[in-house]
Amino acid sequence: MMTIKAKAFLFDLNGTVIDDMHYHVVAWKNILNEDLKAGLTWHEVKVQMYGKNDEVLRRIFGDNHFTQEQINELSIEKERRYQQSYLPKLALIEGLKEFLDKAKSAGIAMAIGSAAIPFNIDFVLDNLQLRHYFPVVVSADDVNISKPHPDTFLKCAMELGVDPKDCIVFEDAPKGVESALNAGMQTFVLTTTHPKQEFLQYNNIIGYGNNYNFLTIG
Repeated sequence: MMTIKAKAFLFDLNGTVIDDMHYHVVAWKNILNEDLKAGLTWHEVKVQMYGKNDEVLRRIFGDNHFTQEQINELSIEKERRYQQSYLPKLALIEGLKEFLDKAKSAGIAMAIGSAAIPFNIDFVLDNLQLRHYFPVVVSADDVNISKPHPDTFLKCAMELGVDPKDCIVFEDAPKGVESALNAGMQTFVLTTTHPKQEFLQYNNIIGYGNNYNFLTIG
């Protein structure tokens, strides 16, 4: 068992609360290749999947390729396809329900800090009935610049009323860990999406695991 101790726990959503990143890659690959004819491999799509949807599109196609209206339409269509395919499999990562219950009983403040749009965050929180754990939710719409910029997690800490140094972030992606590092926070890494070797450059990681079963509250 590993003991986790902090005043606040900040959770990324996709790949951290639910193990759904495969379905996001499928949806993006479908949009990018079949609809937009980008001709990207699975790996090329996967490495671009961080930050906001509009940031993904701009990284791949350039800043002025789409109008904002087109970006918004593509973003929502991608999420519709993701939700339709993932809904039958929607479930918390193993051990997380028990971990959240223990954290709440211990009085630990908790928040969601995600680059997802509210449409997707609501899909998860409402279908899995998680809102009572997370009084603070920071989405892509709540910050100007997404991960690896620190604003997502700093806003979580500020709204919870907790100093950043007293927060532990739960993340599954290197750019998310970098965001936590830039915010002055330690990170526990879920290896649901990326293997451990992709995180070796970061010095703010306190542990790794593919679920929450071996974690306890300090």
